Parts: sequence; C-alpha cells; structure tokens
Amino acid sequence: MSKPHQSGAAQFSTATGLRVRADLYDEDYSDADYEQMLSMYEGTMAQIVEGEIVKSKVLRITENAVILDVGFKSEGSVPLDEFKEPPTEGEEVEVFLEHLEDHEGAVVLSKKKADFMRVWEKIRVAHENDQPVQGTLMKKIKGGVVVNVMGVDAFLPGSQIALRRVPNIDELLGQTFEFKIIKLNKRRRNIVVSRRVILENERASKREHLMKELQAGQVRKGVVKNITDFGAFIDLGGVDGLLHITDMSYGRVSHPTELVQIGSEVDVKILDIDWQRERISLGMKQLQPYPWKDIAEKYPIGTRVQGKVVSITNYGAFVELEAGIEGLVHISEMSWTRNVRHPSKIVSIGETIEAVVLKVDETEEKISLGMKQTEQDPWMILPQKYPVGTRIEGKVRNLTSFGAFVEIEPGIDGLIHISDMSWTKRVQHPSEVVKKGDAVNVVVLNIDAENKRISLGLKQAEEDPWLRIGESLPVGTLIKGRIVRMMDKGVVVDLGNDLEGFAPMSQLGFENVQNPADVVSEGQVADVEVLEVDPIHHRIVVAVKGYPEDETGAPPKQDPLPPITDQAE
Repeated sequence: MSKPHQSGAAQFSTATGLRVRADLYDEDYSDADYEQMLSMYEGTMAQIVEGEIVKSKVLRITENAVILDVGFKSEGSVPLDEFKEPPTEGEEVEVFLEHLEDHEGAVVLSKKKADFMRVWEKIRVAHENDQPVQGTLMKKIKGGVVVNVMGVDAFLPGSQIALRRVPNIDELLGQTFEFKIIKLNKRRRNIVVSRRVILENERASKREHLMKELQAGQVRKGVVKNITDFGAFIDLGGVDGLLHITDMSYGRVSHPTELVQIGSEVDVKILDIDWQRERISLGMKQLQPYPWKDIAEKYPIGTRVQGKVVSITNYGAFVELEAGIEGLVHISEMSWTRNVRHPSKIVSIGETIEAVVLKVDETEEKISLGMKQTEQDPWMILPQKYPVGTRIEGKVRNLTSFGAFVEIEPGIDGLIHISDMSWTKRVQHPSEVVKKGDAVNVVVLNIDAENKRISLGLKQAEEDPWLRIGESLPVGTLIKGRIVRMMDKGVVVDLGNDLEGFAPMSQLGFENVQNPADVVSEGQVADVEVLEVDPIHHRIVVAVKGYPEDETGAPPKQDPLPPITDQAE
C-alpha cells in the first residue's frame, strides 16, 4: 500500500479514496505502523457500500427522525414517517445506504428504499407470473388511491377501483382487497395496481357459468348496482340485468328509487335473455298477483268508488283506485253543466275524488269513470222545471251566425235561433237584435234533455203583431216602399216598421219580364198597393203602381205599362 501524500491538515489515501486526519500521520509513526493503522480503519468499511441495504442500530428517536448507527464514522438519520411503526432504541433495522457523506459529512439513509428493495423481487415475480397480490387502501390522492402492498406504496387509479365509478372512495379506505399489478418501474419505484381487472376476471368466470344456468322464467336474487330514470341494473352474480321502471310494479312509479336502493337485495323474475346483445330483462311486478284479473266483478258498472288523482292530461284525469288499478275520468264526464276547458280546473294531483264506474275493459286494462254521475243530472229535471211556454230572464253569453246562446242557469244555456228573434224583421245576424251581456226575456220553446239542448224564443216574449197587421194595412191600401231584394219570381219591398211585402213578377207593371233585375234595381222607390195580408204565414202581397223618382231612387230601366183604367170612364 502506498504512503499517503501530505496536503495541509489532512492526508489522502489513493488506495482507499479516504481522507485521514493529519494528526494521525506523524513523523513518529513508521511506514509499517501507518499501514497497520490504515488497514484496521479500512476493515470497518468492508461492508459499508453505497447503493445497498445495510443493518443499523437505533441510537435515539427525536420528534421527526430516527438516529441510526451504521458502523461508519458518523451517524445517519431517517425521517420518522418512513417507518410504518416507530422503532425502539437499540432495535436493529435495515436501511438503504444512498451516500456515505452528504455536503455536511452525514450518512444519507432511507428506510423506504430499503423496504422497497426487499419486496421488489416478490412484486416483480408476481407481475411476471400474473399473480394477484393483497393490498390495503391507505389514503385518497389526486387521480386515485395509495395502496399498501407488502409494506410499500402502490398507486390504484380511480378507474381501476371497481367495475363502475365509486361514488364515495372514503368508504373503502382501510379495506384489503386483491389487486393485479399492471405496471412496474423500478428506477422510479413506481407500482400501479388494478382491482378492476380482478373483478372483470371474476365476472367473466361467473358469466360463463350463468350463461349455462340462467333461463327465462326463473326467479333469482340480485343486488341493485345502479339506478337510472328508466330503471335499475341488477347484478345477478356476474351479469347485470335491467329492471325497467314499467316492470317494477303494477302501480304507478314516478322514479325507481321509490322501490329500490343501490346495494339492496331484491327478488326478480327473468323475463327475457339475449346473450348476443348481452341483455337480460327482469321484472318485479311479475312476482305479484295480476291486479286486473276479474276486475269487472270487483268494479261492476254503476259502482261508486273513491280514488286519488295521480295524473292529469288534456283529455282527462287518471285516478288510482288501488295499487295497479287506475281509471280515467274523461273531461266530458266531469260536469253536467260546466264547459270544462282543462281537467285541472276541476281536480288536482293528489286529491281524493268520488266517481262512478261507467265501463270496464279487462283486456285493455281500462276503466272509465264519471264524476258528474255522482250527482243528479240537472238536464233531466229541466222539462219539469221549465215547461214549454215558460217565460224566463237570461244573459246573452255568446253570439254565432245562426243565433245567440242565453244562460238560464249556471252552466245551462239555451239557443235563440235567428228565426226566433223578430216577428217581422228579416234578421241577417243576431247582433242586429242583441249584444253579448244583454239581459233578455225569452220563452222556452223546447227542451231536449237527452241531447242537452234548449230552444228559446225572443219574439215569442211579445205579442205577434201579425194579428193586427191586417187591421193597420187593409187590402187596397196604397203605400210607398223600397225594393230591397230580387227573387226568382218577383221582388221584396220594404214597407217600413220592419214589414216586407212581396211583389210577384206579374205585379211589377211590365210585360214579358223574365228577370226582375232587367227592369228594376235594389233600393229603387216604388208605390205599391196591398193585395193580400196572410197573418198565418206572415206574408204580404203587393202590386207596384208606379216608380216615382226621389233623391235616392232611380227611374225604371224601361217604360212601364200605362195604368189600367175603367172603359166606362
């Protein structure tokens, strides 16, 4: 061994690469003494090698660190949190020697790396042989969970925790499961594990077994795995089936959570299996008695029932009579008298109502109900209440082109036809006689209770003037009139006071007239003579005696015949 070179306060050994204190090397030492001393010192370093696991002794424990003796010139320390359980003084522990000296001359040690190195080989073998390992979920971190596998930390991604997304990972912390090692990186000490792969393999194995065992019609137990708006997915022990909301109950179900909860065990019946599309249809209501069986005997026509309104549509309200049995009250069966625009004006959801069974169809699973039938039909007593000829007062509610509707009782209207508005006037539109909101005196002409129709007369509330017209307009009376309409066989003349007369073609004062419009015009003034008054048929026949001109009239389109005179004169 070469003698070290002196350099300042310390000497350097080229053979060992170690600095030796200067005071250890003195002129009093011979070369042989020095070589012996250096050999003894190098012996203490024989088993201290960087990058390997070494044994150490716990000297003391501070608040944050464990002070260790590794048999070197200085002590080393390891953070206390690298120990799974705090050690005791004097205890021997294995650590990983990273560096013999740092910039302060201290030994750099790591307990975590030592633990990692000890189990790495086992983990590598398990990975290569595709063997599962056990691990405990320790804490949640970004993107997943830290898992303790054989004393070292591994990463479990969130997507690999279970077959489906776990809503609350905290509930799994502290639990131990089997995992599959899916990625290893020794240099970065990175271990990635998966529980989902284990579960998928188990499911595949169970699925293969279930494919041979499951059959339509079987009743099996299952666990609710997931819930949607349209149903629930049930784990049958390796494969999932869909329990649709319509197959949960014969009654109305607004949402699956009303009947099932995630994690709960349920009995279901297998309705259909399609292995090609991987679909299994399940049912719960099929395990219950069919409620519509013999329903006609349970609810005979005419039965008075009570039920809760569960749904309202534009055309009616659905009423639940019992679980799975609903009846429809059509909008037309809600009131005898009211004109119901929407069922919500009469009933509301959740309200308990009384109704009468009108029709039962077991095949179609339909029951027709009536609310108005719980009361007496007011139309049936109207003929006794308002005999024909009864005078009553009503309010005009609506006008149409053919007449006016008058309310005689709340919800009960009668019609005044346009022909029953005036004895003498030819009414073109009801608005010429009455207005909406007017109070009018009318006479009951007819009541059709079955078809719910009442005929009213406005003119009948007054005396028929035709009984006196013959007296006021005797035959031979000369009067001035105005032509108002052309007819096929003559013209209609306005005689005043809402009276009209008819002048036949032969009484227009012209020869060979085929069309009245060829000789006279509407609005033209004419002198007429009353030829006939028929009070029974409400008709007046007149003859035109002349066509005088006035500010609004017009001369005939051709000269009329001269008036006929008596030959004796």
